[in-house]
Amino acid sequence: MQIILLEKVVNLGNLGEIVKVKDGYARNFLIPGGHARRATETAKKEFEAKRAELEKAAAAKLAESQAQGEKLSGTAVKLTQKAGVDGRLFGSVTNFDIAEELNKQGYKVAKAQVRMPNGPIKVVGDSTVSVALHTDVLVEITVTVYGESA
Repeated sequence: MQIILLEKVVNLGNLGEIVKVKDGYARNFLIPGGHARRATETAKKEFEAKRAELEKAAAAKLAESQAQGEKLSGTAVKLTQKAGVDGRLFGSVTNFDIAEELNKQGYKVAKAQVRMPNGPIKVVGDSTVSVALHTDVLVEITVTVYGESA
């Protein structure tokens, strides 16, 4: 299926590009999420008419994400979990826990934006985690996990 991208999509393309994707990906994810639109002749004409305002909105969204990234950069998140004597946690610290703590600190972060390349944190100590605020804005934060004796 051919679609017109209404915003930048990772590993697919930029705003305004016409790309061919599998039908299910377009029908189930891109179109309902507002990321893309079917590439019919009328849709192409409508897109060209709205292109300037879509580009302006995309630039504003990027600028807002960069401003939030500046504030978030270098932030330290401190969490306390039950841990054993050897420093291993009973359970783990997930992206949900980190996003919840960032929201308490006043940053608007969804759990899907928290990227944990090594999976959930299962030991006491410092770890570095990425927060993807936008497709072009990636911020590193430090997560410190303290052990609480059971």
